[in-house]
Parts: sequence; structure tokens; C-alpha cells
Amino acid sequence: MMRALGRTLALAVTLALTQVASGRAADSIRLAVQKTGTFSWELAAIRASGLDKDADLSLEVTELASPEAGKIALRAGSADIILSDWLWVSRERALGAKLTFYPYSSALGAVMVPAASPIKTLADLKGRKLAVGGGPIDKSWLLLQARMKQDGIDLKSEATIVYGAPPLIAAKALDGEMDASLNFWNFCAQLEAKGFRRLAGIEDILPKLGAKGAVSAVGYVFDESWAASHREAVARFIAMTRKAKQLLVTSDAAWEKIAPLTGTSDAVMLKTYRDRYRDGIPRRSIADEEADARVLYRVLAETGGRDLVGPAAELDPGTFYHAVPGD
Repeated sequence: MMRALGRTLALAVTLALTQVASGRAADSIRLAVQKTGTFSWELAAIRASGLDKDADLSLEVTELASPEAGKIALRAGSADIILSDWLWVSRERALGAKLTFYPYSSALGAVMVPAASPIKTLADLKGRKLAVGGGPIDKSWLLLQARMKQDGIDLKSEATIVYGAPPLIAAKALDGEMDASLNFWNFCAQLEAKGFRRLAGIEDILPKLGAKGAVSAVGYVFDESWAASHREAVARFIAMTRKAKQLLVTSDAAWEKIAPLTGTSDAVMLKTYRDRYRDGIPRRSIADEEADARVLYRVLAETGGRDLVGPAAELDPGTFYHAVPGD
């Protein structure tokens, strides 16, 4: 807790020092953002509270249809920052692209079942129909498989697995077509608000796989050479986003302002979104995050193979960005 407080204070000082630069033009940062993603919620909170102006930053936002489009924009040089995961960053680094990652959220998916389901434990998934949002090398699915193999259960062969796009999987779960589903956290929140039960969150199984705390799977991703030449702007950007997260933790009024972006007006669902988002805000040091990511990378490499991680058996050094005050 003290470490997290110290980091927040250091970042706040960085943000406050930008006020002396009010006489010059704001630094511009180009963001490629999935239109329906949670990053758009954070950006809306930033703009509504004027945090971008306080940080002396001009945020140029391009809305895209998918995470893959963001990766293309970053690699093409048409965006400075996107959201992605450290696994992709490490793979790209192993292939020669020097990208780097700073934690955004540790919110992960979960295995969801109907409230009255007889499935009480993960072992009960044997012989059942399990829908997986994503595909065969979805990271949460691979981590779940690795955990179950520790108990001698090969879910891939001992359950009926159906893959699909996350929105489709959520819809099929609501229609009762599946015994259980594994999906991204926001779709799990939708099911939870409709009365579904969390059988297990992926974060719950990580300790058994060697992690010592919550691990941010998703983060801000940018080119390390760009970061080196825009070091102060990057520090102010991260300080600004931390202030936005703190605002969304402490202020329900701030949530009311961004509620239209969530796509629902249902009070129960909005509360579930809010609570799960807050649970996923990173609170650990970068060193601790990176240490656990390194452990989980090995698990994923063993389970997913080269199709997932590429040529590197270990998390690439430099995957995590360390040049932020207080980290």
C-alpha cells in the first residue's frame, strides 16, 4: 500500500511540474483506441475532468474497430500508444520490434455458469459444454488448461469446447446453449449482472501457476525509441491516466458521466462494470508485475507453443517499461 501511495505521489509531482510549461504548446500523443473498449471510458473521464490539459498533453484519438487494428496502426507508425498485452509485446520484441508495455488493467475473464447450475467446481467442467471467447490460443483459456492439468484434468479433451467471438459467446450463454463459458471480463460482468455465477476468475487460478499477486494482462504499448525521445510526455501521460483511475475509484459521479459509453443503462450492470473495473486497477510495482509475467509467460509458452509466443521461450527483457517516477 505504501509503495502504491509513493508511486502515485511521484506521478502527481510529475504532473504538477508540467504547469511551469504552460507557455509552450502541449505535447501531442496519438492514441489508437478500440471504440467499444474500456480505454475509451478512461479517456472520457480524462477529458471531462480536464486532466489532459493539466498534463499539458494534446490527445489525438483514432477510434478503431478491433484490437488488431490498433496493433497495425502502431506498427505502421500512425499511432504512438495502443492497448495490448505483454505477451504480444514480448513476441514482437523477439521478432525485432522494440515495443514496450506499461500496466493498464489486471481485470481478467472468468468461467461463468447459470445461477442454478449443478457445476460447483472447475473439475465439474469435465463432460460439459464449455464456450471460450476468442480462440484456441486465448490466454485465459491456456491458463485454465494449465491449472486443470495440475489436477490431472485435460479440459481440451475431457470437455466439449466451442470457440467464438466474445459477444457471441456471451449471447449463447444467456440463451442457455452452453453449460459454462470463459470470456473477457466485461462480458462476464454482463452475465454477472443477469444473475450468472462466477465459478472461478482467472485471477483466482494464477497463484497455483506461480504468480504472487494480480498481474496486469493489458497495458499501454508504445515503441521504446519513441518513449526515449518523449520521456517527459510519457511520464505525464501515465501520471494523467493514474489520476483518471483514481477518480473512477473514488467518484461515482465520474462514472455517471461515462455511463453512456458502456452501452447499457441498466443500473445493476453499470455497478458490476464499475466494481470489476475498479478491481482491475494496477496497484503493484513494475518489478513485481514483471516477475509474475515472466512466470506466467513460461506457462503460456509451454501450453500454447510457438503459435502463441513465437521463437522466444522466455519473456523478452525490456518488455516492461520502467522509466516512470516512483516505479
